[in-house]
Order: sequence, then structure tokens, then C-alpha cells
Amino acid sequence: MYRKIYMLSLFLLLLGSCKKSDIVTTTDPKDSTTAVATSRDPLPSWNDGALKKDIIDYVAKVTKEGSPDFIPVESRIATFDNDGTLWAEKPYVQELFAFYRVKKMVEANPALAKKQPFKAVVEKDKAFFEKGGDKALIELVAATHTGMTEDEFEAATKDFFAEAQYPGRNVVLKQVRYQPQLELLNYLRANGFKTFIVTGGTVELVRAISADFYGIPKDQVVGTSFKYQFDDAKNTILREPALDHFNDKEGKPVGIQLHIGQRPVFACGNEGGAGDLAMLRYSQGSKYPSFQMIVNHNDSIREYNYQEKDNLSLNTAAKYKYHVISMKDDWKKIFPDK
Repeated sequence: MYRKIYMLSLFLLLLGSCKKSDIVTTTDPKDSTTAVATSRDPLPSWNDGALKKDIIDYVAKVTKEGSPDFIPVESRIATFDNDGTLWAEKPYVQELFAFYRVKKMVEANPALAKKQPFKAVVEKDKAFFEKGGDKALIELVAATHTGMTEDEFEAATKDFFAEAQYPGRNVVLKQVRYQPQLELLNYLRANGFKTFIVTGGTVELVRAISADFYGIPKDQVVGTSFKYQFDDAKNTILREPALDHFNDKEGKPVGIQLHIGQRPVFACGNEGGAGDLAMLRYSQGSKYPSFQMIVNHNDSIREYNYQEKDNLSLNTAAKYKYHVISMKDDWKKIFPDK
């Protein structure tokens, strides 16, 4: 319930402040931020400290042949949440895409501006979404993400990511990825781990950028999905406006089982909506040594400072001895260089 309220409040904030200039920019510059792990320091954007040492020590012990903690390569599964874990989540990129789609759809069919939920977005009608709550948000996502073929949706995502700029920071979306996490993904892969994104966002939107942004191929993305239908006449897949799987909270272990088929031994989420706790708990049940982390957004200067009112994620982390990433103390830098 908290995460739903949290998402709605951010959505309404964005609805009230979003302008055309917020979501349009020039083309994305070349990405030169992919971190390369070195033998001297595999995590250069992490401050030296207990957490960085724990990560390196864990990877060393589970990849050493003959070690009692050795994990076979086929079982080295690492899962990462996306929003607030791999890139910034205030506002959600999913919301920016929904607004982008409203703009494009209304331009193509002006009559939509008189129909909900398009009318509420065009008129910046916060009351519509406040009254409708989570149902209204899902209706907006369904209206802007479905009713087309997969090829059409993929083309829309490419156009969006080529133009989109992050509100408040006025940078392309690649610039709100977390540099320390890019290094961690590379470090894990260099040591035989298979890295997956397990997100509450829609799977197709994240798949559109997973390889380019994170070095993670499409088939290693698990996310919220809509129902599909095969159109034999056109030999294509159609996206239906009906939710198939909501990949958040208890839905994440289910998504992992459906898509991956085994527990992750390394799992990382973030504090802010308690959406990743089930995934971390599931990971801790592995028969192999496991490692769990939660990103704590406690750096108001370089990123944001926000916590849950009930402190559930951090309390759970303390209870089960999950590692907590302090953005303020553990990360030397947060975002990639321009």
C-alpha cells in the first residue's frame, strides 16, 4: 500500500510540474561511462570501507575453486531492481514515457484529449488521479503502452529514449544511472555472474535500453507485463490492455521463478517503497552463500534524501542482516561523468 501511495504522490508532483521542455532534448551523447573493472580496484566509484570490502570478499570466496563457499557458474545469479537501484526514480521513467505517449497519441488523434485518462494529463488534472489512485495510474499505463504491435511499441521506446530528458537535472536518461552500480554489474559479470534486472516497471520498456544502459540483454529482464495475443494474419504479437503479471513486492520472487527458474545468490534493491524485500528474502533462502543489499537514498546534495515512513526496508535489513548502501558514505560518486 505504501508503494502505491508513494508512486501516486510522485506522479501527481510530476503532473503538476511537467512541461514539454521536461521530456524533449537533443540526441543522446555517446556513452563513455561503462566501467571497466581493474585488478587494482574493481569498484573505483565506491569509497573504501566495510561494504566495499564485503562485496569483494564475497565474490572472491564464492568464485574460488576448492573453497567450501564455491558457487558453480550456472548458479551465480544476480538480480537488481531498476528504479532507485540502477537509476534515479524521482520521477519514474515509466511516468515520463506515459506522458510522452500521451503527447504523441493526442497529436495523432486530437479527439483523445477529450477522453480519460488522456484528458487528465493534457489538462494536468491532479484530482482525476487522486480520486482514481492506483487504478487510474494503471489505466494510464495500459492506454499508452498497449493497443499496438510489439514492433510499434519498440519503435516508440527508441524515439522516447533518444529524446527524453530527466526533469530537474536536464540530462539525458543515461546520466541518471548510478556509476557505482555500473561498476558492480561489470565486476560481477567478470567473475562469472549472470546479471538480471527484476523491475516493477514494464518489462518491454526496460528491455528497450537494458543492453545499452547496463550491458544486460533483453532475455535477462524480468518485469511487469501485459497480456499478449498472436495475430496470425499479420504474423505479429499484439499488446492487450490487460495486466498479466505485476512484478513488485511478492510478485518479484514469482517473476524470478517464472523467468529464471532459480534463486539469485546476489540481490540488490532499494529503500523507498519496500518493493524489493521479498526478492531479497527469496535470495537469502539459497543453498549457496548469498548476499543482499539495499540502496538507502540519504544524499540530498548529490541525489535525494527520502525514506519510508514506517522504515520497513531498513528495519528488515537489520533483522535479516542485509547490507545497506549509504549513498552519502559508500559512493564516491553517484552519476556518470558527462
